[in-house]
Amino acid sequence: MHHYFGSKDQLFLAAVEAPADPAELLPALLAAGPDHVGEGVVRTLLGVWDGPAQAAGLALVRSAVGNEWTARLLREFLVTQVLRRVLGTLDLSPREAEVRGGLAASQLIGLVVGRYVLRIEPLASADAEELVAAIGPSVQRYLTGDIALPG
Repeated sequence: MHHYFGSKDQLFLAAVEAPADPAELLPALLAAGPDHVGEGVVRTLLGVWDGPAQAAGLALVRSAVGNEWTARLLREFLVTQVLRRVLGTLDLSPREAEVRGGLAASQLIGLVVGRYVLRIEPLASADAEELVAAIGPSVQRYLTGDIALPG
């Protein structure tokens, strides 16, 4: 495994045919600090999806909608490779991190499906920075703001 993939994370990225390696993207995303992580997450997501990896990402999302195994892989990718790393930089209990991660994931998945799969206007044709300004604060609130924790 190490010979072909280098690490367990790299094997996982290959298995889900990930459009980008979060380990390469997260340092820049987190550089602005915890007060701007929501904008950073949305900006990074749009940067990946508006780039050459869009076709692979679309195939993965479309497959996940109808296939539980692919859905599980996509969920694990989003949770373990992206959100858990972002939330790990914040001072949260494990339960709070889980809830906040789920809320943020719902917003990000909704953005991807609305913009790239369903192509809902004006979301589909909006400038990326307009979306960062509109959606980033919601993701920020989910990650660091005041929320009522369910359960």
